[in-house]
Amino acid sequence: MRMGSGLQRAQAFMILATMLYRASHLMVGLVAVIQHQRHRPVSWLVLAAAVGCSVLVYGTARSRGWFAPRLVWADVLITGCVLPFVAYAWSGVQQPASIAWVMLLGGSASAAAAVTIRRPAIVGAVVVLLAVTHLVGYRMTGAGMAVVGGHLNAVLSSAVMAWVFWWYLRKQGSLLDAATEQAMTAEAERARYAERIAHHRALHDTVLATLTTIAGGGIDANTPQVRGRCAREAAYLRRLIQQNADSEPSPETGTALVGAALEESVRSAESLDLVVTAQYCGLPTVPTAVATALAAAVTEAFNNVLRHAGTGHAYLTATGDDGQLVVTVVDRGVGFDPARVGDGLGLRHSVHARMRTVGGVAEVDSAPGDGARIELRWPG
Repeated sequence: MRMGSGLQRAQAFMILATMLYRASHLMVGLVAVIQHQRHRPVSWLVLAAAVGCSVLVYGTARSRGWFAPRLVWADVLITGCVLPFVAYAWSGVQQPASIAWVMLLGGSASAAAAVTIRRPAIVGAVVVLLAVTHLVGYRMTGAGMAVVGGHLNAVLSSAVMAWVFWWYLRKQGSLLDAATEQAMTAEAERARYAERIAHHRALHDTVLATLTTIAGGGIDANTPQVRGRCAREAAYLRRLIQQNADSEPSPETGTALVGAALEESVRSAESLDLVVTAQYCGLPTVPTAVATALAAAVTEAFNNVLRHAGTGHAYLTATGDDGQLVVTVVDRGVGFDPARVGDGLGLRHSVHARMRTVGGVAEVDSAPGDGARIELRWPG
């Protein structure tokens, strides 16, 4: 399951509901011990054992996202079955009214078991076990049938209502996850369609226009300007083919294709006569804000190459692996000493700050004579 899915939210709510149910029983026990049994150490030990089991069961459930079956079984046996007899045998609690708070714990134990144990037959056996404990315990204290029947009903109804609530929440969570999946798939399809339209327009305005002009004989195809333009557009076509071959957009992570955003930065740099060798591999779909920030950071990296590197060639690599996107811009120019130069305004605001805003990170590695390398990672 994805984090934050409908099913996970249903589980979190069910854990909270059963935990509050147990907390209400423990509060009744605390009040009962303070009012009637505060001078009996065993009563305090019984209450402490119930609190300890509760903290273990529900604390583990909160940290793991769901109940641990072994701990729920332990809670049923200790809190629901053993503690009532301990209270009766060693704490001097031998009146129905005095032992009632211990019996209450069986109801919350049956609720947790009903939502944790998958087999209805086993849930029924747990309810029967708790019911027998209540019946024997109350008969030992001489309780009337009205008291016994009320507590047996509490054990049974707690299990039934908890199971019904969990069944409904689980169904609604699954429906919500299915609807979310459909919406994200549709959003990814829209993003892919927008990318195709953008590529079609770019092809029409560049490659197709150049080929049409050359075919019409209006320009000399051997001039340096035309050859340079053809080289840039051939590089664009190679990158386009590479993106379509290697990238498999996933509808699970966002609404914008990062390859399209990076390609805009590359074409912008090429329009300023910077030669860019770009490689894309496994690019994912990312949130729009992330794609925008990455593109802006790459554009600034290209600007630094043009202004400071003393070279007309830059290398861009973008890869996606295990949920992380890594974009690297490298040049083989004059380089610099980051310790002496520090982050310029462009690096500080257009690269580092933009990546921090979207939860990413930027690293700059350079040395005099060794060129420069800027690595962008998301998430950071």
